Amino acid sequence: MKFASGKVSEIQIAYIGGGSMYWAKNLIADLALDDQLSGTVRLYDLDYNKARHNEKLGNSVSDYPEANAKWQYKAYPTLQEALTGCDFVFISILPGTFQEMNSDVHEPEKYGIYQAVGDTTGPGGLIRALRTIPMYVELAQAIERYSPDAWVFNYTNPMTLCTRTLYEVFPKIKAFGCCHEIFGTQSLLIRMLKDMEGIDGLHRDQIKVNVLGLNHFTWIDQATYLGTDLLPMYSEFVDRYYETGFEHNKDAWKTNPYTSANRVKFDLFRRYGVIAAAGDRHLAEFMPPWYLKNPDTVYDWKFGLTTVQSRIEKNAATADYYGKLLSGEEKLPLKASGEEEVRQLKGLIGLQSFVTNVNVPNVGQMEGIPHGVVVETNAVFSANSLRPVYAGKLPLAVHNQVLQHAMNQELILQAALKKDKALAFQAFVSDPLVTIGVSQAEELFDRMLHNTKAYLPGWKL
Repeated sequence: MKFASGKVSEIQIAYIGGGSMYWAKNLIADLALDDQLSGTVRLYDLDYNKARHNEKLGNSVSDYPEANAKWQYKAYPTLQEALTGCDFVFISILPGTFQEMNSDVHEPEKYGIYQAVGDTTGPGGLIRALRTIPMYVELAQAIERYSPDAWVFNYTNPMTLCTRTLYEVFPKIKAFGCCHEIFGTQSLLIRMLKDMEGIDGLHRDQIKVNVLGLNHFTWIDQATYLGTDLLPMYSEFVDRYYETGFEHNKDAWKTNPYTSANRVKFDLFRRYGVIAAAGDRHLAEFMPPWYLKNPDTVYDWKFGLTTVQSRIEKNAATADYYGKLLSGEEKLPLKASGEEEVRQLKGLIGLQSFVTNVNVPNVGQMEGIPHGVVVETNAVFSANSLRPVYAGKLPLAVHNQVLQHAMNQELILQAALKKDKALAFQAFVSDPLVTIGVSQAEELFDRMLHNTKAYLPGWKL
């Protein structure tokens, strides 16, 4: 990297999963918008042709007259070539195909177990983790071999276990997991201030929050605006909208399977007195089947079950739009994605210092959780440094649930590393959503393992 006049050039970023049609577009636009950073994005993907497509798209956007920075995009056929000499690594991969995802999400429904997402916890999250962890073992080994000093940004779910695997394999790695769920809750608090107090035009940076928990099972026990405690107002806000929910657009949850009316979030606040800081679809999966008993119950709580078919349709629409971008029929809009990767880059490079939420191993920032377990809290980004902020401890009732999930994730990690079916099943039946009898659980577990066996080499199934 070269520093001159407040700008940094010749930054080398390796992007694993660089054939993405989704997150890649956001990265390309965010980098083009910033005028302090420039360099090369090295695209690596198992499908080399897809990486070549993003090479073409990224370079075309860099040529836009309105682009503030000129980045070069280059696809590489091997992971070694992409990683060697890089300063930063972004990982955003899809572990498996829609076929495996269909099993993760819909096979449990045959046994009365419903999941809104199926990528983090529940039966689907566990099976997804079993096939993802071996991929991350290989990635950690490659990073240790070819770019041991690089900072690693992980965007893949299950976030906690992906990040945890990187540290298990390469303890000296400088890695963290990135998730935007907290940003959504800060935005909800902004809308609360407008609704309750008529305060408008705020940015989420003005809402200061203390974050603690696990990814997608995160909580906020302190929230302020200009020094004012927002929890009493949030309590009134919850009471006002508990039954109807609160949305950007009324009843959007009925047609958009990726949104909700925040009723699960409101119910959890009433139960525990702290703000559940992920989306309803994720939060519901960490609890007993209070909200996911059946589709009618889900409907009553005003969120949706994100079917794999809806993802297939979304993928087809994205592929169509992506083709138009590549052909030049459409032009990628240069607008900020709302993600934090550019600010995080600037922080680690040393251009600024700021605080945001990340997923990193616990070194004491969260009380009552074993050291080494990956937790989500705030952290300070500064020159080549990431320092977790002390977050404290959750109320005991919430803490016990967070701890249960944290320990179950540790069990899943060991099962995946040892290729141990018995350990994996112990984790499976310990999940709060698995309320069926043990014989049915064994049957479901075996069916789901069979459906993902192509990603489990060496397992005795």
